[in-house]
Amino acid sequence: MLTSYKSGDQPFIIAEVGNNHQGDLEIARNYIKVFADAGADAIKFQTRNNKYLFSECGYNAPYNSEHSFAETYGAHREHLELRPEWLPILKADCKKYNVKFMSTPFDEPSLELLCEVGVDLIKVASFDLGNLPLLKRIAAAGFPVVISCGGGKAHQIRSSVEELLKGVKEIAVLHCVSEYPCEHNRLGLNNIEILIKEFPECTIGLSDHFNGILSGPIAYMKGARVFEKHVTLNRAWQGADHGFSLEHDGFRKFVRDIKRVPEMMTPKHESELGSEFVFKKLGKSIVALHDIQVGQTISIDDLTGKIYDNEGIPIRQSSEVIGATAICKISAGELVTFDAISVKNSA
Repeated sequence: MLTSYKSGDQPFIIAEVGNNHQGDLEIARNYIKVFADAGADAIKFQTRNNKYLFSECGYNAPYNSEHSFAETYGAHREHLELRPEWLPILKADCKKYNVKFMSTPFDEPSLELLCEVGVDLIKVASFDLGNLPLLKRIAAAGFPVVISCGGGKAHQIRSSVEELLKGVKEIAVLHCVSEYPCEHNRLGLNNIEILIKEFPECTIGLSDHFNGILSGPIAYMKGARVFEKHVTLNRAWQGADHGFSLEHDGFRKFVRDIKRVPEMMTPKHESELGSEFVFKKLGKSIVALHDIQVGQTISIDDLTGKIYDNEGIPIRQSSEVIGATAICKISAGELVTFDAISVKNSA
């Protein structure tokens, strides 16, 4: 799945829902429909077992943020989680809309749950880069893996990839800057080229928290082929991630612009140059500026260009006429044709 994108032109683009479904099944299902329509290849959710993931004090810590859905952080997180029984429903919806079903397990119990449900891909968050115990379990599951390396140093990325390769054949390593949102001058997209050199066995991509779409096409030109972008149904909704996420039209343009990049690269064939409609309609033809006599060598000062309904020699070919000899009289204002000069070369 992921390997096929490594050397090809086509990108693989992930719509990262995360917890932007607000803990509502119907909203989560709507994300699949909306962003499949916008061009996503995969829809990604997040899966947590919060009582396993957080210490007791962390789970019960007060949470007074403007983004809070509850008084404690644990209760806030529980409000935003997908219930285990919802996952098969979301998986079926992904199949219905022809997108891959993908989730991030943030802990071992969540990984076990996703393995039971069956996912198309596993995502490893930047939080678990270098978490070799969890990565070993993910590798044993055998699913294709996408791993973000935000905040990671080179040796941490390398050890993580090496651990995954013990059980996973298809890995995508995504350049990522763990800033939310990430300003344009912090994206560091040159790092994509470094990852391509360092991990030739992997497909390289970009997971970015930039609130625009320009990062996608530029990353593609740097060699990225897997892209992850946060999405939302409403940027004004309560929650920390909505503000830098893309709505349907923004994500559609993100996909569109990435896919346009390879189409922009092939130059027009030489045989097509100069035959464009605009030149046929408004292109200038070579005209005698004043009378040119038989036997006269035509100079640059003998010529001008005018727009004619009947096309003559295009003015861009004036170098082929200058220096030729007139074999008949060409009156001032008359079109110069190759039949009237000694050099009959219209190439």
